[in-house]
Amino acid sequence: MFKKVLIANRGEIALRIIRTCKEMGIKTVAVYSTADAESLHVRFADEAVCIGPAPSSESYLKMSNIIAAAEITNADAIHPGYGFLSENAKFSKICEEHEIKFIGASAGMIDRMGDKASAKATMIEAGVPTVPGSEGILETFEETEKLALEVGYPVMLKATAGGGGKGMRAVWTAEDLRKAWDDARQEAKACFGNDGMYMEKLIEEPRHIEIQVVGDSNGKACHLSERDCSVQRRHQKLTEETPSPFMTDELREAMGQAAVKAAEFIKYEGAGTVEFLVDKHRNFYFMEMNTRIQVEHPITEEVVNYDLIREQISVAAGIPISGRNYFPELHSIECRINAEDPFHGFRPSPGKITNLHTPGGHGVRIDTHVYSGYTIPPNYDSMIAKLITTAQTREEAINKMKRALDEFIIEGIKTTIPFHRQLMDHPDYVSGNYTTKFMEDFEIQK
Repeated sequence: MFKKVLIANRGEIALRIIRTCKEMGIKTVAVYSTADAESLHVRFADEAVCIGPAPSSESYLKMSNIIAAAEITNADAIHPGYGFLSENAKFSKICEEHEIKFIGASAGMIDRMGDKASAKATMIEAGVPTVPGSEGILETFEETEKLALEVGYPVMLKATAGGGGKGMRAVWTAEDLRKAWDDARQEAKACFGNDGMYMEKLIEEPRHIEIQVVGDSNGKACHLSERDCSVQRRHQKLTEETPSPFMTDELREAMGQAAVKAAEFIKYEGAGTVEFLVDKHRNFYFMEMNTRIQVEHPITEEVVNYDLIREQISVAAGIPISGRNYFPELHSIECRINAEDPFHGFRPSPGKITNLHTPGGHGVRIDTHVYSGYTIPPNYDSMIAKLITTAQTREEAINKMKRALDEFIIEGIKTTIPFHRQLMDHPDYVSGNYTTKFMEDFEIQK
């Protein structure tokens, strides 16, 4: 087992990893930018190293500074959390070259699954259902135009190096294809330095459902069932739940088996998610694989009583998994609490928290790095907390979430708490009748 782990991240996920490391008897090293000097992850780690100024490019994305911090503190492993360098093949390779264990996917695995076109081709080879569309990168508009007719409109153009909804365009008619093609390529080039595009059939009334998987160094994988991540705004998840109200036992079994097949086919090592789109007829199609821990991992932990961070660390240390598949025995919901103003287009609201009261009680979990008096910097993602409620049934979990949101007081800044409180009363959410298009028609009431 590792003696000392450096956490190459910030905020709540860094604190989450520190807690599990301490329970495992592993020393921890926090890294931080000058903007994060007062964050709780810095306070609770055994050691802390400043790695640069506030901009991510000069701190949390500065590989040389992170490796230097690991070397001067004699850390024998690095946990990247999510975001930042967690799916960066170059960083994974650099860790290997410096004989520091990267607690995540290998460089080859990240390259294989990080590129969407490559990942889709791999899943076709593995026998996992994929969305009909191009088999690789589309070279010309003429090729794209021909394929769109074969697949049938509507279609979706996607940047092969994309993420966060960038370089994506839905196309409903042939007349709209040329403009969408040009706009998507231009945006992809600007955002990722890569204008490679591929095309898929547009799935109507889609649910975004992901399967949590864990694989070990022996090529064995298991799944921990699904999470429904369909409530999204601009392709960014707002709330998640498990089990999905849309799932049947048969669909859960089939999707779980497909996810394990995908993980074992590529000999995946570590915790990851196989993400699917599910149409209104409950046909499911591989979308992508995230080769890291997910923001929403706590709801899975709550319903199957399983510490995913501990498992990540154990697998990275060479300990085999049990191979058992897990199914939810409870119901859990997560609301992402962001420093944003939901009454004004969810615009960011950084600043000082003047008063904070967090909810408690049975079945309530909060993952956060903030406290009363803490100043939220404007430089990073706006998520400041995750509120998770768990109960015997979905109805009980929703009612518990309502009560917890009512207790959650954050003053000095705007947050998304009012949005989540209204969401929990929305008839379509309460009935489980929602898709990835849900937010297009949602109007928050002042």
